[in-house]
Amino acid sequence: MSNQQSKLKDASRAVFSKVPEITLFFWITKLLTTGMGEVASDYLFEKLNPIFSVPVSLIIFIAAMIMQFKVRKYVAGIYWLVVIMVSIFGTTAADAVRVGLGIPYVASTIFFVAALAAILITWYVKEKTLSVHSIYTRRREVFYWLTVVTTFALGTAAGDMTANSMNLGYLPSGIMFSVILVLPAIGYWFFGLKEIAAFWFAYIMTRPVGASFADWLSAAHSSGGLGYSKGIVTFVLTVFIVILVIIKGGKPAESSDLETPLAS
Repeated sequence: MSNQQSKLKDASRAVFSKVPEITLFFWITKLLTTGMGEVASDYLFEKLNPIFSVPVSLIIFIAAMIMQFKVRKYVAGIYWLVVIMVSIFGTTAADAVRVGLGIPYVASTIFFVAALAAILITWYVKEKTLSVHSIYTRRREVFYWLTVVTTFALGTAAGDMTANSMNLGYLPSGIMFSVILVLPAIGYWFFGLKEIAAFWFAYIMTRPVGASFADWLSAAHSSGGLGYSKGIVTFVLTVFIVILVIIKGGKPAESSDLETPLAS
């Protein structure tokens, strides 16, 4: 393939990229969605019968996912709607495993770690890359969203494990996970950690960071929180997310930003 053909092929892939460019805006919005999903899920669980709230959230999640798969390129509003619903659904899934089945947080955390490892290994074996900037085929998009859903569930379980099972509390857990979140950046800039590995490590850690601080804001004083209403915290975080998406929706990621993957 000539250089000109290669450039045209990369340009075509960039046009049909289904994920946003990885910028500071991306990470801020991602953190806000993790916190919002955590508190929104808890709010729905408390205010509505789970028999009603779980199916409704699942239906909205499926509808948002269908829209995401139908569009031919990155659309900020649809993409972040899916992330929000993944956050709510992932929290619900983790809570269902813990509360519905009575499984300890440690066990559910280990389970989601194993599930995430299995998805990433399968993704790499099938596609020879884990680059989020290579999401321009249906199969890669399926792997991407499976990974995202699992990271949200894992982050929820891990955050609850440290805050409750290990008795650290929400604020100390948030601070601890924030420190861990910085590690991939340090590894990337100073110790040669691969960009894809750094991205996914950071992506996973944003979930317990956002969830821990959101829980700290909404938890009762007796539980070590600030005692703000879950409904108010959910509303405020949602407003910030909407403003960021409208003002700084971002552009689609370009396949050339990370290594060019093998064709499907």
